[in-house]
Amino acid sequence: MFVFAPRTLSPSLFFHNPILQNPKPTINLSLKSEIQIERGLEFETGESFFRRESAAGRDLGVLAASLYRKSKGKLRVLDGLCGCGIRSLRYLVEAEADFVLANDANDENRGVICRNLAQVPRGFGDERRWTVTNFEANRVMTECYLQRDFFDLIDVDSFGSDSSFLRSAMNALRLGGLLYVTSTDGFSSGGHRPYHSLAAYGAYIQPMPYSNEIGLRMLIGGAVREASVLGYRVAPLFSYYSYHGPVFRVMLRVNRGKLPDNRWLFGSRKDGIMASLAIVTNVETPKHFHGMNLVRSVAHAAVLSSSLVSQSVIVSGPLWTGPLHEASYLTEMLNLAGAWGWAGKDTGTETDTGKLLKQMLDESDPRLPFGFIKLDEVASRAKINSPPLRIVMETIQKEGYAVSRSHICSNAIKTDCPMTECIRIAKELQQCDSAAAVNL
Repeated sequence: MFVFAPRTLSPSLFFHNPILQNPKPTINLSLKSEIQIERGLEFETGESFFRRESAAGRDLGVLAASLYRKSKGKLRVLDGLCGCGIRSLRYLVEAEADFVLANDANDENRGVICRNLAQVPRGFGDERRWTVTNFEANRVMTECYLQRDFFDLIDVDSFGSDSSFLRSAMNALRLGGLLYVTSTDGFSSGGHRPYHSLAAYGAYIQPMPYSNEIGLRMLIGGAVREASVLGYRVAPLFSYYSYHGPVFRVMLRVNRGKLPDNRWLFGSRKDGIMASLAIVTNVETPKHFHGMNLVRSVAHAAVLSSSLVSQSVIVSGPLWTGPLHEASYLTEMLNLAGAWGWAGKDTGTETDTGKLLKQMLDESDPRLPFGFIKLDEVASRAKINSPPLRIVMETIQKEGYAVSRSHICSNAIKTDCPMTECIRIAKELQQCDSAAAVNL
């Protein structure tokens, strides 16, 4: 019998290797296995599900894990659905985790996981660095909670909109620890399965102009609700969207306590109000509210009781409409990425992760609202060709508005500049270009 964390766990039959318990073991006769290299680490994928496009998400997780270890002096990681084990290997090598529990429900992946992790000496007794289990993730996390064996970072790279792990993960997490959650359900975030999103995340989602940002806010909102049941509060440190999949990943910090009461008017303006978990906002100039709200997109901004509200109303939520990132935390991540050679001033040497972090940091401006504006939509309304994104952003900034690129959509901007002003700016830029062409 082995115990995977002898410092804290008592012996349990639960953690026997499931392969040994099976009287008719399954033998995988396939020898197919690809060799991959990621950040200098060589590993096998075997028959496991693996996407090299997800490397940026793994980069972000490793940076956050390393920062945690540097600040706390220790790091214990639970990788709930580890696949071939590359995330676990990177947590051990790059984040210098003291211990990693690599779990995957498919026992056929056990061999490839063990071979990959064997690059790090396993150790014995109190010095054990890693172990591998093959159980359903909720079962593992629940057993850890029952044995009071808590982890500093729990990474659950789940498929679809499986939110069933949220409570068990929070229970197994040390207070102040990090929870890295995932969704790959683009149909729900796009508003095509509102009852499914309601069942999974407690949010009734309908089609909206910025569905991929909705996906991130839907995921955070589900975690916020689950945490509140347990008496916890969660705050997103960063939120990452990638088109392949699609993949929505959010790193949350979990602490004891409740979210603050947010029933207040938006700044000094009277054209937006939050009350009873509902707001009314102009879809062209969406407002930014902290907390959990229903999001209503209407043709004209008005308070809830106003008779000016359009009859054509799209209601989605409740959703997290607070910040997607914590700017100070992203700055620390960016500094660490620079020290590791992942970010730099020379674009020729900077990795995609460095550029991504800088875009996220720009998105963290507190003046920027919920959602984003696509330049193609601006051009369509202005009846002109789509103007260069950089020129539009520079002009918007000169007029005193906040603006940044969106890491979610390459040809979109986040700005507090109203859509009507964006259209005017685009038209003026077009006229300037036409005049310059005539003079030539």
